[in-house]
Amino acid sequence: MPRRSAGILLYRRGPGGAPEVLLGHMGGPFWARKDDGAWSIPKGEHDDSEDALAAARREFAEELGSPVPATSLTPLGELRAGAKVLTVWAGEGDLDAAAIVSGTFPLEWPPRSGRVQHFPEVDRAAWFGLDEARAKLVKGQVPYLDRLAELLAG
Repeated sequence: MPRRSAGILLYRRGPGGAPEVLLGHMGGPFWARKDDGAWSIPKGEHDDSEDALAAARREFAEELGSPVPATSLTPLGELRAGAKVLTVWAGEGDLDAAAIVSGTFPLEWPPRSGRVQHFPEVDRAAWFGLDEARAKLVKGQVPYLDRLAELLAG
């Protein structure tokens, strides 16, 4: 069974009405010096006993320190992203990206040092237009930008 993950792609209308999406830069030492391909839709794992949408809402709050500000959420479906099956919803809303407060995770760092440090799950967040988001987002999540664009065009 593949691991399951769920997330919420928050969007807003930017200058001129063009959509912008909120992405989080992945925290921890592996991602610290990376930018393109190092951002993610706020998401996290859940097991089969948890409702995917409830998990997506929980993970959004854990990773960004704020509940989902969208009034309604539209499913963008699921796809295989690496070793996980990812399910994502889109919602229109706004959030101050500079004010995020992420939860942390423990990691032995440096490797094989025996020293455990805590790193933020998301070390920063930002709003991106769809074209720029395609470069920033990890490759496995890029199809969700196309699904959002189709949703907004229809």
